[in-house]
Amino acid sequence: QVQLVESGGGLVQPGGSLRLSCVVSGSFFRIDTMGWYRQAPGKQRELVATITRGGSTRYSDSVKGRFTISRDNAKNTVDLQMNSLKPEDTAVYYCNGNINTGFATRGYWGQGTQVTVSS
Repeated sequence: QVQLVESGGGLVQPGGSLRLSCVVSGSFFRIDTMGWYRQAPGKQRELVATITRGGSTRYSDSVKGRFTISRDNAKNTVDLQMNSLKPEDTAVYYCNGNINTGFATRGYWGQGTQVTVSS
């Protein structure tokens, strides 16, 4: 069984920084593209950033230049460094991974971690 577990959320003042981490555990063959998504109250879940196994990254326009996604393939982790945080970044942040279990490749989600940006 594959599990994704996020950590690192919390309360931060505008302009501050947070680092989110996600670790993948369980039985699988390979982790392909990983990403971070977020969902604010009353809104749909949206893409924040993705990173391929080879390290190619993509960001939403709203976070470009402020957030950095990275991964460690040996440790099965993906991180999101968030700088210059704004109140509109407040949301539950979810880790996602396209994971090949040897039988099939599909997307898996973590349980989410709350990020609140407020003074």
